[in-house]
Formats: sequence, structure tokens, C-alpha cells
Amino acid sequence: MSVPLSDSARQILDAPNIGVLATLNPDGSPQTSVVWVGTDGDDVVISSEAGRRKVLNLERDPRASLSVFDLADPDRYVEIRGLATVTEDEGRRLAVELAEKYEGAGGGEEYLRLPPEKVRVVIRITPRRVLGYAA
Repeated sequence: MSVPLSDSARQILDAPNIGVLATLNPDGSPQTSVVWVGTDGDDVVISSEAGRRKVLNLERDPRASLSVFDLADPDRYVEIRGLATVTEDEGRRLAVELAEKYEGAGGGEEYLRLPPEKVRVVIRITPRRVLGYAA
């Protein structure tokens, strides 16, 4: 069952704050990656490249945890625990959208110039639990 994002959690996720995505390696050990994040409804979306360790981990075991801290006030944070799906990023739309969110206008041009064999994917986390301190 999915859980809706609160307004304060959404504020942190919609700002250009950096996230740390935790997945599980095949041996059960944790793996973390620093990521850019966005939202789509109550889901959290992350862009990545097919074949990366975090993507392979989520394709095998969809359990994920994402922590995002407010860069303006590090005491405010949100943690999203949920299940992830991985799909192709058609037209690299999410990659461009997040690059422009974090780097400004034109920031996504590099993703549009990537060769076709560099397949971009969307990691979509559907929250099962939302924690943190976002007053």
C-alpha cells in the first residue's frame, strides 16, 4: 500500500536537494548512491543509466530507501522507504528534467547528446513509509 507525501516532504523533494539511495547488493550488503530526485504524484523518481549497480540491485530486489536532506537546513530531511520499478526513460525526459532542476536551463543537453547505447532509465519509488523531520 502506498503512502502519500506530506507537503513538507514534497517541499524537500521538489527543491534541488541531493538524495542518498540505498539498495541491496546480491550478497545482502547495502549499497548507496548519491542521486538527483524528483516527484511524480506521490512517487519519487530518479534518473540513472541501465546496468549501474543500483539499477541491477533494484531489478533483482525492489526494496529501496532514499534519504534527502534540505541543503538550506540540514536538520530537515525526509526518508522514503518503498518499492522501486525500473523502466526506460523514453526520450531521456527525466534525465533532462532533473539536470535542469539541479544545473539550470540547458543542463540537460548532455543527456540528449549521449549515444543510443547509453540507455537512461527511470527509477520510480512508490513510498510504503515516509519518515523524517520536515517541520
